[in-house]
Amino acid sequence: MDNTVDQQQHPLFGGAFSALLPPGSLDVSELRQVPDNQEVFVHPSTDQSIIIELLEYQAGVADENAARYHFEDMAGPSANAEILSQEPLVPQLLALDGCSSAWCLTASQRVAKFNEEAKNEVNQHLALLRLPQYGTDLLLTFNNPIHIHPLSSSAARRTEVPPPPPSHAPWTVEHFHTFVRSLRLLDPGIFG
Repeated sequence: MDNTVDQQQHPLFGGAFSALLPPGSLDVSELRQVPDNQEVFVHPSTDQSIIIELLEYQAGVADENAARYHFEDMAGPSANAEILSQEPLVPQLLALDGCSSAWCLTASQRVAKFNEEAKNEVNQHLALLRLPQYGTDLLLTFNNPIHIHPLSSSAARRTEVPPPPPSHAPWTVEHFHTFVRSLRLLDPGIFG
């Protein structure tokens, strides 16, 4: 199945980048403040999200350890996180020119929304694209909840929202991979 049928290149970071977003993606910056180094998109009827972050290049971290480094930094000292797999991506398969190294990491984490007690189980798919010439590690994250705790605010929201129309079916890992492979740098001036 071709997942790019309903997708088109979407400008990111004011047009400095573009990528194919999953169908129905909603830009969180239209709803609330998002840090300047991030772009965040959510699914219209699930708790799925995609986050793009421009992070400082970690020169002291070897390429094969960099995705793990950024995941552990993001997850914090949580005993509720487990890395399930990690593998290299072939930079030649990416639309992003100048990527020196690329890695995919999959993890499972139990996290709460809004500091709630109830924790949801979320699979996280990360792609780390390293751009040392710009002093940047580009981290792309797909948060995919696989179990929503009944006492979570997400569970309450799901009972209030009607089932999604077929055009808003839940995103897949393939949607995320299409997004990662399609990411393009259009204006290197974003790096200063």
